Amino acid sequence: MSFRLITAILAYFLAHIAAGAAASNDVAFIYQGFQSSHLSLYGLAKVTKNGLLQITNTTKLQTGHAFYPHPINFKSTSNSSAFSFSTQFVFAMVPEVSGVPSPGMAFVIAPTRILTRGPSTNFIGLYDGSTTGSGTNHFFAVELDTFQDREFADINDNHIGIDINSVNSTVSRPASYQSNNRNSFDNLTLTSGQRMQLWVEYDGVDGRIDVTLAPIAAVKPNTPLLSLPYDLSPILQQTMYVGFSASSSPLDIGLTCFVLGWSFKMNGDAQALDISRLPKLPRSGPKKVSKFLIVGLPLLSLLLLFIIAFGVAYYLRRKWKFAEVLEEWELAYGPHRFKYKDLYIATKGFTEKQLLGEGGFGRVYKGVLPTNMVEVAVKKVSHQARQGMREFVAEIVSIGRLRHRNLVPFLGYCRREGELLLVYEFMSNGSLDRFLYNQPKYTLIWSQRFRVIKGVALGLLYLHEEWEQVVIHRDVKASNVLLDCELNGRLGDFGLARLYDHGTLPQSTHVAGSLGYLAPEHNRTGRATTSTDVYAFGAFLLEVACGRRPIEPRVAPAENVILVDWVFSFWKSGDILQAVDQNLGTEYVKEEAELVLKLGLLCSHSEPKLRPSMRQVLLYLEGSASLPDLSLLATGISAVGLGFAYPSGFEDITSSFASSTDKCFSHSVADSLLSGGR
Repeated sequence: MSFRLITAILAYFLAHIAAGAAASNDVAFIYQGFQSSHLSLYGLAKVTKNGLLQITNTTKLQTGHAFYPHPINFKSTSNSSAFSFSTQFVFAMVPEVSGVPSPGMAFVIAPTRILTRGPSTNFIGLYDGSTTGSGTNHFFAVELDTFQDREFADINDNHIGIDINSVNSTVSRPASYQSNNRNSFDNLTLTSGQRMQLWVEYDGVDGRIDVTLAPIAAVKPNTPLLSLPYDLSPILQQTMYVGFSASSSPLDIGLTCFVLGWSFKMNGDAQALDISRLPKLPRSGPKKVSKFLIVGLPLLSLLLLFIIAFGVAYYLRRKWKFAEVLEEWELAYGPHRFKYKDLYIATKGFTEKQLLGEGGFGRVYKGVLPTNMVEVAVKKVSHQARQGMREFVAEIVSIGRLRHRNLVPFLGYCRREGELLLVYEFMSNGSLDRFLYNQPKYTLIWSQRFRVIKGVALGLLYLHEEWEQVVIHRDVKASNVLLDCELNGRLGDFGLARLYDHGTLPQSTHVAGSLGYLAPEHNRTGRATTSTDVYAFGAFLLEVACGRRPIEPRVAPAENVILVDWVFSFWKSGDILQAVDQNLGTEYVKEEAELVLKLGLLCSHSEPKLRPSMRQVLLYLEGSASLPDLSLLATGISAVGLGFAYPSGFEDITSSFASSTDKCFSHSVADSLLSGGR
């Protein structure tokens, strides 16, 4: 066996032994900030409250050192080859005053953590100068030099250099980096106060040192700034310490060096730092002097006068904007009166986006009261044409005391010049009529309709008999029935309602209501009674069961279809269920549907005395009493021949279908509040 072969075999085994030793010394650590680190700190070095490693400050002629506390094996034996290693750290050099020369800082691998004692400004704190260039120093460093010292052949005052046993760099280049999509290097200023990244990598197999610089936001460039073929085995001892060294300026002003994060690994690539987890740098530089103060007091005085004038104008405009009409007699109704400002804020200034709908005499807006965050519907009504405002408000406030689960709560009112604002509790599912007419997306099933009918009947019974006064609603119809979140029917809009004491007769007044719901005697006398409400309820029953309006308009007025006549014709032919809404198909309870249709005809009788009271209506709906035989009462049920000629004073009357026209979904909630012209 030849000598060369034996030598090769021995080298092979030695390499494997070295590799095994290296594997047992694969030290790795990472600091994403230094808040809880246990570094060995000397001189000026310290860890700030927010986790920055501060190597030096502006104290003159001092050094700072920070080392990983434990020694690291860089060789398997003192005479073996040095292992590979890599490190990454993020740093920032913050000058107190820009343009003042100051020493920089260095990443260092040294045999001890005590590098020098006393001033070492020219040597970045690596040694005191007595052993410069000596092979006994045994240190390796990458300097970030911000001072050009011609004694050490520095190329400029902004360079990166590789130092071996001396600060006279073996190789150096101006601070710069090459983006992966460019062919040239872009300059960086080390003392800019900006965060930057530095990678130092040593390949123990090839004997090569690579140093790469980049700004904080850049990925690691493929091309290093420095690449030096050099075997560090003679320089590095078996155990060494890794860390940072720096020295301060000989002047009272200088540079503060920070390390924000640090990663290191033996025999492999150092773990990448998470930039987002690194601590923030402190604010640097003098506070900016306000240019406004430099300009002087004349502009300040002028601006102050402008602000005062603007404030006065704004106050007067706001006062006018939120002005209300408040008379002495209204003080008694304080709890029921809203501030206009609150309603304005609630409806976002009565903007179009908040508009729910509109009718002949007003608009309805959705709002959220700022005082208690309750959703409301606010109706703006012109009250200039109304007579007896005091009596009207008194009745509105009295009605506000009504409390029943099938009535829409009236919360209060507000008066401005020419406007009356009525506030109701907001009902999320809007008015009933939008579920009856031209609603392809959702049709109320029969059980839901029957429950609504019962609910409205209960509400009317409460108004007629169970409250402290008799309340005549005067405008019962589908568009005035609101559905809450559970689709329960609630009778709303008491704008036309009238009150009188139990046992007394109602007074004559203007005819008010909607075509198709007005009782014949109300047209003649102008007197609204509980019986006229029952007549309107009868039209409402037919409306819900048939899915038709009380008067269906045609091209020619003479061709208008009157719903009560239409249902009456089916009853006469013996097949009243033909009138049931076709959208229900056959999915309804025949006995209940027949009951509702016949009860609707009975309530629509032209003779008031033959109409049932609301208490009797409820008994019929609950099955506690049987309907009378309609054949004995048929004369007077049909509306044909009754005529619709109304007496003078009928200015409040409205079209029965004015508020029931097709609306988009978002506006339908207003229908029940508008009640035709109110």
